[in-house]
Amino acid sequence: MIELPPRSASPIARFGGQPIAIAAVALCVVVFGTGSIALWRAYTGGAPETDRAVATRQLQARAAQASEQLVEKTKGLEATQQESIDQLQVVQDQLQTVRRLLAAQQGDTRKLSEQVGTLTEAVEGLRQSFASAQAADPSAETAPRKRSYKAKSRGSRSANRNRGKARS
Repeated sequence: MIELPPRSASPIARFGGQPIAIAAVALCVVVFGTGSIALWRAYTGGAPETDRAVATRQLQARAAQASEQLVEKTKGLEATQQESIDQLQVVQDQLQTVRRLLAAQQGDTRKLSEQVGTLTEAVEGLRQSFASAQAADPSAETAPRKRSYKAKSRGSRSANRNRGKARS
């Protein structure tokens, strides 16, 4: 069988008889630890809690500043977008106006093309009738043309003018 050691052999049992000594050692450890922490803080010049608070405030200030910058940039983008929309609407209005003008010009061009075609047919018909009239009347081709009264008077006036210039 296995023998169990007596209860008095455990390390806790050894110190159990001297509770005042344990309390005194614990108190010394606590006082020494507190003193060393106080000395360390005094030597480094600041407490970590205040450093953390300052760092937190700085982070909050940076976040607020970044947020304000984002708001300003967003407003700038909105203004730019609105300007772009306005310019696009102006361009669309101009495009519609140009389309209307182009459609009107195309309509006018069609009408003019039809009128030119009609005039071409009329001129061709006149040529044919004139050609057939000349073919039917051979004496009209051989007879010299007579000048009208106005043409004669114009010719004599210009001849008189030319004579007057030559004399002077």
